[in-house]
Amino acid sequence: MRRLIVTACAVVTLSACSPPPPPSPEISAQYLAGKVTADAMYTHLQKLSDIGSREPGTPGFDAAVDYIAGVLRDKGFDVQTPEFEWLKTGDPGTPTLEVAGKRYPVDQGSPLAPTAPGGLSALSVRPAKPAGCTAADYRGAPSATGALVIVDALGCSVVDKQNAAVAAGAAGLLVVATEAVPGLFPRGYYQDLKVPVAIIDRDVDAALRRTNAPVRLTLNGKASLARSRSVLAQTKTGATGNVVMAGAQLDSAPGSPGINDNGTGVAALLATATALGPSPTIANTVRFAFWGSETLGAAAKYLAGLGADQLDDIAVYLDAEMLGSPNAGFFTYDGDQSGPPNPEITSVPEGSAGVERTLAGYLNLAGVRPADMPLDRVSDYSPFLAAGIPAGGVTTGGLQKKTPVQARLWGGTAGRPFDPNTGGPRDGIDNVDHRALSLAGPAIAFAVGAYAASTDGPNGVPARDSRHRKP
Repeated sequence: MRRLIVTACAVVTLSACSPPPPPSPEISAQYLAGKVTADAMYTHLQKLSDIGSREPGTPGFDAAVDYIAGVLRDKGFDVQTPEFEWLKTGDPGTPTLEVAGKRYPVDQGSPLAPTAPGGLSALSVRPAKPAGCTAADYRGAPSATGALVIVDALGCSVVDKQNAAVAAGAAGLLVVATEAVPGLFPRGYYQDLKVPVAIIDRDVDAALRRTNAPVRLTLNGKASLARSRSVLAQTKTGATGNVVMAGAQLDSAPGSPGINDNGTGVAALLATATALGPSPTIANTVRFAFWGSETLGAAAKYLAGLGADQLDDIAVYLDAEMLGSPNAGFFTYDGDQSGPPNPEITSVPEGSAGVERTLAGYLNLAGVRPADMPLDRVSDYSPFLAAGIPAGGVTTGGLQKKTPVQARLWGGTAGRPFDPNTGGPRDGIDNVDHRALSLAGPAIAFAVGAYAASTDGPNGVPARDSRHRKP
């Protein structure tokens, strides 16, 4: 017993004499920005360069996911790699509609819903109201049972049009569409089309109006659903009802090294995450997202899987994309809509203007005057805006051409793209602009640190109890 007591006392004495662990550095916006150096980012760029092309569905993509997840796990983050589905196209086929013995080319609505071999022969009919969006649109119209229903492109999505036609007994759907119609093809619509659907033009529509005989629709394009992964990592500290998200797409275009587009965004977020650490002293939780693909809608599919409360938990989204363009410009996404607006963007969530001011303020102090980059509906931040989540970000430009005014402001060559290598084989590590990366990367880190500390103030976002996100 005496030996046990002595031993226990020795342990207590040794513990008391051991030096305390060093205090964690103060996590501030300036601290994070200072840690995200060009050298820190180039370490990750070199790893991505060694991997090569990161097209979804390839070994290079899987290697990139494993590398990003490994860096974050080694730092102590809890990491998730959620899967998302995407359409892997195969043989496009030769979709046609035969009317009165003449074959017309058409567009197949979904390669997941072809016709049977030999095509679908049926009469064509029209609902009482051309949109064909609801059961009421079919009242008083000829029977649609077993028919190909012809509708216009207005009023609702192609999925709603299909559902109304099927409820009326239709075997397939023909949509007359000659130009882009907002809302006609929502994200992932092709998975919800269960019967043959074709998109036809005015000439085909006119031919259909001249016949009462059956027509034959052949949709023989083929595709399959594939799965890929994103990478998510979240701090273990901070308010989980007030999450600061920062994201970047991790894939590349087919055959492209994808180092500026978007290895630079990935590198900036990895450098920010490793500087922040998994358990920093911060007010608000930080969640890093490395999206499996921008063009395949990984961010939108992630948001679609969240409930209303989980969406309300997201305070703000920060996007990092193409941060080292060789003919660089310096842009913040136009959250205050002070530049020429994109007519496709009908509203911008409250707080987005503050995000732009935060990022622009940092860049101005760093010595570059940023310009507005119009918001769009295809970037990773787009589904956040659509859900009512304030968003913003930084980019140094892509295939847009630099104007003479911009060349005087930032240097470089007027009349040439900010990054002529985007999506191509020359988008390698040697064509990343060191200065641009050393300014744009820390800007994202600064914003992460600023909102991790507080989402209040003149550049803040709506409080948790006043958020009403749209799933």
